[in-house]
Amino acid sequence: MKRRGTGVGCMFYGVGNTGLPNPAAAFVQVLPDTSVHVTVGAADIGQGSSTMAASIAAETLGLAYENIQVTWADTQVAPEGGATSASRQTFITGNAVRNACETAMGELKRTAAEELNVPEEDLIFRNREIYSSKDANVRMSYPELMGAMGKKGRLAVGAGYYNPKTTYLDPKDMSGIPYELYSYATTILEVEVDTDTGEVTLLSVVSAHDVGTPIGNKLVEGQIEGGTAMGTGFVVTEKIDVDPKTLAIKNPSLSKYIISTCMDVPKIYPIVVSSEGEAGPFGAKGVGEPALIPSIPATIAAINDAIGSNFTTTPVFPADIVKAWQEGQGKKS
Repeated sequence: MKRRGTGVGCMFYGVGNTGLPNPAAAFVQVLPDTSVHVTVGAADIGQGSSTMAASIAAETLGLAYENIQVTWADTQVAPEGGATSASRQTFITGNAVRNACETAMGELKRTAAEELNVPEEDLIFRNREIYSSKDANVRMSYPELMGAMGKKGRLAVGAGYYNPKTTYLDPKDMSGIPYELYSYATTILEVEVDTDTGEVTLLSVVSAHDVGTPIGNKLVEGQIEGGTAMGTGFVVTEKIDVDPKTLAIKNPSLSKYIISTCMDVPKIYPIVVSSEGEAGPFGAKGVGEPALIPSIPATIAAINDAIGSNFTTTPVFPADIVKAWQEGQGKKS
């Protein structure tokens, strides 16, 4: 017999290290040819932090993404970036990049104001041009600005860092400010369970995530899809088998530690929810771990809904399902 079930998982997630300082820094230089060199300590392990840094630099400086070159995680030249963990790099390194760019903007604004005879506060840097907010006809190109910078012997360089506004937690009652901001998500998942074999077919998932201001919708959607695949796999296929005597992992290869393939992943509908007023760069928040977390309880809840079970731990394998179903039927009879 095949039975369908639906589960819901919700979460809120504090971005960054809990109640601890965790700063990150960045260096920026705008070169005469309008290319930009950004140096950060953040390690890009596939989540796209380098793309994020380039996007923030381009937006802050008024240049194109293609103008930005990022050097990352080179400990010989890069400043402290902190760990690529706790979904923190977009929030913290992103703010560091923006602060560094704003420092570099100081000489750019001063020079453009002199060339255009416009107050610095009236200048807009956008699409490789600089113009007056009061009269868009008063403008110059970025190459023209860099030419003027060279003639005046000025350099557009900046360094910046960011440390979240948190406090240490009181050891007596754990009061304090553990995080400056939080990410939120809800995942709804549908499964089909074969009660004879215990096989779980993941049908479809809707996963909605409040990410503040998304820095690249496709990047965020990719994170949601990847996190969902990890979370569902954590429930239905993955288990670390440890020898109780030696504590050695008995299934260290992917031939025995089973992860989901493209045939196993459900149809995923990611929803990117924007919100305003957050402390991240342009309002952005982390979506690393939040992409994973709610899919785990949603998958377990869907299985429970399908067969009337009460699983509370992972993984849930076919033998577990068949046993739970038979026990449930026995109680009914």
